[in-house]
Amino acid sequence: MLPPAAAFLPEITFQTSRASGPGGQNVNKVESRVELRWHLMDSQVLTDEQKALILEKVGNQLTAEGLLLVVAQDDRSQFRNKELALARFHELLVRSLRRPKPRKATKPSKSAVRKRLEGKKLQGEKKASRRKLE
Repeated sequence: MLPPAAAFLPEITFQTSRASGPGGQNVNKVESRVELRWHLMDSQVLTDEQKALILEKVGNQLTAEGLLLVVAQDDRSQFRNKELALARFHELLVRSLRRPKPRKATKPSKSAVRKRLEGKKLQGEKKASRRKLE
């Protein structure tokens, strides 16, 4: 089970910058874009098994140094963008730790097989009746 997002706060660093998008003149003055940075392998919150699972699922999103970056610039407020980045980060971890249910192989029922073969036979007879008789 994954701990709440608050458990990761000591391991997370935030970096702000000027955002593109909504805000008008505000965009040119305020650093509302928030970039969340988290180092997967240095995490004390997760077990080694959980780290391996996350690495397998989101390994392509990690930087060369092993940092996971989550960016939020949707809102005009830096505080709101920080909350959005944290929520996205937690959702990413939850999704990457979820294991898919194993698929159970099934067989078609006997009646379904019989109906399919009868349909093929009828189609074959229909086409055979169109042939010229010699």
